[in-house]
Amino acid sequence: MQLRMSTRQVAGVLVLDCSGRVLFGEESASLRDTVKKLLDQSPKLVMNLREVNYIDSGGLGTLVSLYTTARNAGGAMKLASVSRNVGDLLQLTKLHTIFEVFEDTEAAAQSFKRDAA
Repeated sequence: MQLRMSTRQVAGVLVLDCSGRVLFGEESASLRDTVKKLLDQSPKLVMNLREVNYIDSGGLGTLVSLYTTARNAGGAMKLASVSRNVGDLLQLTKLHTIFEVFEDTEAAAQSFKRDAA
């Protein structure tokens, strides 16, 4: 299943809803382009991964790269609603120590307000 993306606002924070698979190649390139454009609009971004059922090593590399891009721009990228498979992968690769992962998009969006306080 090809990666599909859409955006919305939650509590004043931009949310990127993703569904499908994040694979090295076309999907990763599309995700990278989309997130970079969104970070130009807002330095605070939540990636909703509820409907992402698979991420390969190239997809993980893309997520790490985008996290770094957001940080270097003075912003932040947080993950929300990760599926069990993706959550297990983040644990296995120890990336759960890098990314802030939240139960849902609302909690992730609210965390930006707590960070600012």
